[in-house]
Amino acid sequence: MKLNLIKACAIVSGIMAIGAYVGCKPDPLKDGDNGLVAKNVASFTINPVSGKPNNFVLKAEETGVTAVKWDLGDGGGSNIGTAIDSIFVPDAGTYNVVLTTAGVGGATQTASKTLTVATSDPKAGNLVVGGKMTAADDASWKHITISPGVTFVLDPTKNMMVASGGGFGHAAVYQAINLVAGQKYAVDMLISGSGATDTWFETYVGSKVPAQGTDYSDGGIKIALNTWNGCGKTAFSGKLSAISCNGAGNTFTVPTTGTYYLLIKSGGSNLGVTGISFTNVTLRGVQ
Repeated sequence: MKLNLIKACAIVSGIMAIGAYVGCKPDPLKDGDNGLVAKNVASFTINPVSGKPNNFVLKAEETGVTAVKWDLGDGGGSNIGTAIDSIFVPDAGTYNVVLTTAGVGGATQTASKTLTVATSDPKAGNLVVGGKMTAADDASWKHITISPGVTFVLDPTKNMMVASGGGFGHAAVYQAINLVAGQKYAVDMLISGSGATDTWFETYVGSKVPAQGTDYSDGGIKIALNTWNGCGKTAFSGKLSAISCNGAGNTFTVPTTGTYYLLIKSGGSNLGVTGISFTNVTLRGVQ
């Protein structure tokens, strides 16, 4: 499962691939003794796990079902799953959970339910303010120009921040976040683009205060696109942590407790026809 919702574990075994799905049942289901194949249904329940806040069990009705996908309403799209899945939801909010089932012959059905999470998990809740890139979220990010040619502009119609331009310009957005020494953290975001040329898109978490007209490298690259390394040259869409081909990785710890700066920067020759768009920016403690 993706982005703000973190899949904890799959409870059901016996999974097999059917097209783009993973099957929960390997054999066709029969309707009683009459030999007819039962039509698949899409119906499910969501139940909290007792004693484990922010944990839920999704259970799909299995009648006629050979495969399932879950869309957890987090912006990460529909993902292969099993009839019973356990999920951890670290962030408060309202999520539209959608189940898609496949039956014998590939026929699909869908059903949806609203999942409301009252409070964020104190350790794994998202520490980023304005990460959804709604119209009001631009105020949570400070913009700097390192060299002219590239800009970061929030597109409220798509809930995306868009880095665009080229000419080997260089720009960034950042915000201050308080982190605790010894705690493991993970940073990520959803990212998309049409493909860029001689371009980099990098994520940092450092203690140095960013400044206008000054490049930033404090803390080292966490996750990044880099066309010289082979990612970002052609159309891309998904989690930056999955697409990244440069950096130390999206998990890290900090040496001292205090204020750090999550900085996202990009530059290069040509950031692509559509630029590089990103949203659902998260920095959270890892359980």
